[in-house]
Amino acid sequence: MSTRISPLAGQPAPASVLIDLDALLAAYTAQRPDPSVTAQRVAFGTSGHRGSSLDVSFNEWHVLAIAQAVCDYRRTQGITGPLFMGVDTHALSQPACDSALEVLAANGVDVVLAKGGEYTPTPAISHAIVKHNRGGGTLADGIVLSPSHNPPRDGGIKYNPTHGGPAGQTVTDAIQSAANRYLEHKLEGVRRLPLAQALTASTTHHHDFMGNYIEDLDQVIDMALIRDAGIRMGVDALGGAGVHYWPAIAERWKLNLTLVSDVVDPRFGFMTLDWDGQIRMDPSSSYAMQRLTEIKDRFDIACACDTDHDRHGIVTPGDGLLPSNHFLAVAIDYLFRHRPEWTPEAAVGKTVVSTQLIDRVAQRLGRQLYEVPVGFKWFAPGLLDGNLGFAGEESAGAAFLRRDGTAWCTDKDGLIAGLLAAEMTARTGRDPGALYRELTDALGRPFTNRVDAAATPAQKARLGALSPAAIKTTELAGEPITQVMNEAPGNGARIGGIKVSTASGWFAARPSGTENIYKIYAESFHGEDHLQRLLAQAQATVDAALADE
Repeated sequence: MSTRISPLAGQPAPASVLIDLDALLAAYTAQRPDPSVTAQRVAFGTSGHRGSSLDVSFNEWHVLAIAQAVCDYRRTQGITGPLFMGVDTHALSQPACDSALEVLAANGVDVVLAKGGEYTPTPAISHAIVKHNRGGGTLADGIVLSPSHNPPRDGGIKYNPTHGGPAGQTVTDAIQSAANRYLEHKLEGVRRLPLAQALTASTTHHHDFMGNYIEDLDQVIDMALIRDAGIRMGVDALGGAGVHYWPAIAERWKLNLTLVSDVVDPRFGFMTLDWDGQIRMDPSSSYAMQRLTEIKDRFDIACACDTDHDRHGIVTPGDGLLPSNHFLAVAIDYLFRHRPEWTPEAAVGKTVVSTQLIDRVAQRLGRQLYEVPVGFKWFAPGLLDGNLGFAGEESAGAAFLRRDGTAWCTDKDGLIAGLLAAEMTARTGRDPGALYRELTDALGRPFTNRVDAAATPAQKARLGALSPAAIKTTELAGEPITQVMNEAPGNGARIGGIKVSTASGWFAARPSGTENIYKIYAESFHGEDHLQRLLAQAQATVDAALADE
């Protein structure tokens, strides 16, 4: 089993792969999900419910049912404050926002939309929730209409409770169950107003998310340092929700920042194709990032964000696109050395499939390591109370505290990641790629790879339930196995797969929460040959686990 790279990967998207917008939007309202079909039910993955109207997995009825379920949940929890709602640039996001508003307004929820119909990045919603709730009084929560970096045909809806980050499983299970009951009863019990009435309801409000977020940036990033150093920044918004934020950031903070494109196209026809020949706005993919890497020499540092701007991709003149793990390790090392107001108790958060170099960095810094399953939801409470100084995951998502050690946002924030890369370049005189080489000279260089492969829901379920007892061997790539786990050491939660470690390497295998694929991660501190041996053994283990019983 191996990842098959499409011959079109990294090439400009041909017309043949662009979505039919009319068909996509028509299917959103015309199709009705059949709750007896598993693929057509509401299913919350690691970050919300996602799907496509063309597959009857993300349609009007799904959003109406989920919105009513959120209203029900708010009542059970006594949440009476505003609900901040954000929208990205996917074609299905605005129709989904309209559907959700119809239900929220009918339920008397105070909904706050972006002023002027502006697109709203996920971190701007999280930042608004955290800031509102810090002031006391009624508690706010939020909804984001976005499938993140998923292909243009997809839509998504995510609920952020009062801590401001992605909802945990207890919350999403309750919303998912209630939403599916509404689908089973043909939306009986779902309250709804006509859109025109919902838009003019006394409970519908507007807020300058962009202005408020940008004005606060110097509380989390040393914006004056970037400005005074004259750092030449290049940014590709990948046609996403932050497309108007970046020029406004440059104007407000007087940065030498160039937005390489301000095009918004719901077909995302400007993208280069990802590894499998699909359009995917993934800033951690070298194939999707061709446009920015081709002009990297024009800038001291460059960055891109996915469609809802919760993920980042960092590009340097010498290295091009940095692997996500490289930047996470460098960011941790830099932040904990240059944030003197952070408490000594603030820990380093990482997922079980992030690089082991982070473990070594945390140990050298004298910081506690908090290792959790995949999913940023595990970090939200720690970021809110300041127990986590930094939280990051291998898939290019990260957030960190304000400079004074209080919460900035509790969801992933791709904008501050890009600005942090500029700050560290300004302060150290070296870009994150050079800083990474210094780090590995001191702590060891990891060699990593990740393999993605197609998997049926049944295969994903078998992999997710794999037990440590299934690993019969005592050696991995010639070294004694030191740990086999299916629970994360930080919080004891199931990792939804398996991780096998030795003193100088590890592999982990887990199903994707949002796509019909599974992922094998491997890392070696002994070199490329050892990494290949790790991968070979990992692949054999996964193949056996997925074999038909």
